[in-house]
Amino acid sequence: MEIVNFGSMNLDYVYTVPDFVQPGETLAADSRAIYCGGKGLNQSVAAARAGAVVRHAGMLGQGGEPLRAVLERTGVDTGLLADCPLPQGHTVIQVSRTGENCILLYRGSNGAVTADYIRQALGRLSAPAYILTQNETAGLSDLLTLAAERGHRVCLNASPVDQALLDTDLSGLSWLLINRLEGNQLTGQEEPQAILDTLETRYPAMGVVLTLGKKGALCRSGGHQLFQPSFPAKAVDTTGAGDTFTGYFLAMLARERSLEEALSMAAMAAAIAVTRPGAEPSIPQEAEV
Repeated sequence: MEIVNFGSMNLDYVYTVPDFVQPGETLAADSRAIYCGGKGLNQSVAAARAGAVVRHAGMLGQGGEPLRAVLERTGVDTGLLADCPLPQGHTVIQVSRTGENCILLYRGSNGAVTADYIRQALGRLSAPAYILTQNETAGLSDLLTLAAERGHRVCLNASPVDQALLDTDLSGLSWLLINRLEGNQLTGQEEPQAILDTLETRYPAMGVVLTLGKKGALCRSGGHQLFQPSFPAKAVDTTGAGDTFTGYFLAMLARERSLEEALSMAAMAAAIAVTRPGAEPSIPQEAEV
C-alpha cells in the first residue's frame, strides 16, 4: 500500500543558541540556517527513505518551490500538491547546545487546505492507502472523516495538540502516534499506561504508538501491548527525530512488515537522526534577503 501524506511543508529558520530565550531576554544566536521542513515533509521524506511509495498532498505557498524540490529529490510524488497564493508556512526553531529544541510555527499556506481540495485529492486515489496527517494543516476533521469513509487506513500524528484537535472525532483512525506530552493533553493522564488505557477505552479499534524519548516507545494495538527500547545515541539535534520515527514506522507497515519490525526500524532510524546536526542548509546563506 502507498502512503499519502496530507502534510505540512515549512521553511525552517533554525537558530543555534546557548540556551532557550527567556521572557524579556535578548540573546545572540550562534548561527542561523534555513532548511526545508515541516512535520509533514519530514515524515514523507523519512517514509520514502524507508522504501515506501509516498505521495505528498497539501498547499504549496509563495516561496515554497524548494519544498517541492526536496520531496521530488527524495522520490516522493508531488502530483497532488496544489498552488496557493498565501506565503509558505514557516517555523522559527531554537536549538540549544545540548541538542534540545523549541519551535514557533506560522501556518501560512498550510492553513489553506479545504474540504473541496481534500475530496479532489482523495478522488484521485485508485486504491486504499495509508493516509497520514498531522495537526499543522487546516481541514483535519474533514480529512479524517472523508478518508475513513473511503476505506483508507487513516493515521494521525497528533502534533501539536490544540482545541480544534481536542474537538475532533478520532474514532475513524487506524493509528494514532503521539509523545508523552501529547498523550497527557489528549487524555489528562500523566503515566504512559494510563494514557494508553484511556485511549483504548475511548477508541478500542485504534492502534496507538506512544513515544517516550530515551525511554523508548509503547504500542497498543488489538488489545496487545509492545515495548520498543530506544537505541543508545548521543543527541546532537532532536529536531525531526519524532518525524523520522513516524515515517519509518508507517513505511514498514505499508511494506507489510510485522509490528515488531516496524517499531524496531523506527526506533533505530530516530536514534541515527538525533546524532546528526542536520543536512546542509536547503537555502544558501548568500541567497537570503
